[in-house]
Amino acid sequence: MTDKLEERKLSKFVKELDKVRGRHTELVSVYIPQGYELVKIIQHLQQEQGTASNIKDKNNRNRVIDSLERMIRHLRLFKKTPDNGLAVFSGNVSEKEHAEDIKVFSIEPPNPIQTRLYRCDQTFMLDILKDQMEAKNVYGLIVLDNREGTVGLLKGSSITEIAHMTSGVPGKTKAGGQSSVRFARLREEAAHEFYKRIAEISNKTFLEMKNLSGIIIGGPGPTKETFRDGDYLNNELKKKIMGTKDLGYTGDFGLNELVDKSKDLLAQESIIKEKKLLTKFFDTLGKEEQKVALGKEKVEKAIEYGAVDILLLNEELDDKVIEELEKKTEAFGGTVELISGESNEGKQFKEIGGIAAILRYVLY
Repeated sequence: MTDKLEERKLSKFVKELDKVRGRHTELVSVYIPQGYELVKIIQHLQQEQGTASNIKDKNNRNRVIDSLERMIRHLRLFKKTPDNGLAVFSGNVSEKEHAEDIKVFSIEPPNPIQTRLYRCDQTFMLDILKDQMEAKNVYGLIVLDNREGTVGLLKGSSITEIAHMTSGVPGKTKAGGQSSVRFARLREEAAHEFYKRIAEISNKTFLEMKNLSGIIIGGPGPTKETFRDGDYLNNELKKKIMGTKDLGYTGDFGLNELVDKSKDLLAQESIIKEKKLLTKFFDTLGKEEQKVALGKEKVEKAIEYGAVDILLLNEELDDKVIEELEKKTEAFGGTVELISGESNEGKQFKEIGGIAAILRYVLY
């Protein structure tokens, strides 16, 4: 599933649960961190069932116990905790005063859950998921000069420092002769070791992130280019470098300055991806028209034959249409991409109906 589809799925999930209101503190919310054992969560919920038996109000007591039981049954369907963790919610969703409709909802969010949480309240606890909605993309930040280096992350509007280190590179000397040559060599070796330390932390941090959108490097002077062009970062991460920026600061101030000066890169990234995708579509339409399906009827027929490689949908289409076509396409191993219409190509795509597909092979 593409990033935009994951974001859309999460947004719809949160909006649906945000409307639910309990009569008492009867709505159960549970967040399970990535890697945490489900059996421990189930045991905890069973203990909460025992605690809930002490609730004085009979209706509230029964609803909480029933909600916990439904959640326990639901969790037993999972063989293990999903890679990004799991958010689970259970409670009475009926809008009628004396009616009961206990339901369970769960979602693996696009970004890893770090917090373990159990809450029983009049509303579902959705703040953690809402924070993830704001952090649509994650970018790696590296700020350095020959004195210090800082590795950080940009998630949504939040800048987080991952590591800060000083170099140990000796300052410049005015000494002449052989001592000057030796000193220059020592400085170069120390700088090399410093860059390796920065790269080690960057590689370890960024390579583990499935949702890393790009890396930006900044700093005063030429050090950032030396680091970027040298054999330091992993080759896969090098491909994600979006650009470098000249900065006046390093450290925490440098991270903030880097983000401020990179707004052009950050704003254009999704548009550039969309442009490339639609350029491919329109080129195929012009040169190999038979390898394109245009319009809902022709796209659906191509999906039935398993011929759809990439399905393109304008993101303003009806939710049901998007979900229906997405489900069918992914069942045959196709990729689904939502088109925002922010680029000129996106606007042109919307004008021709907003539903099309690039095919694996010619149907007729």
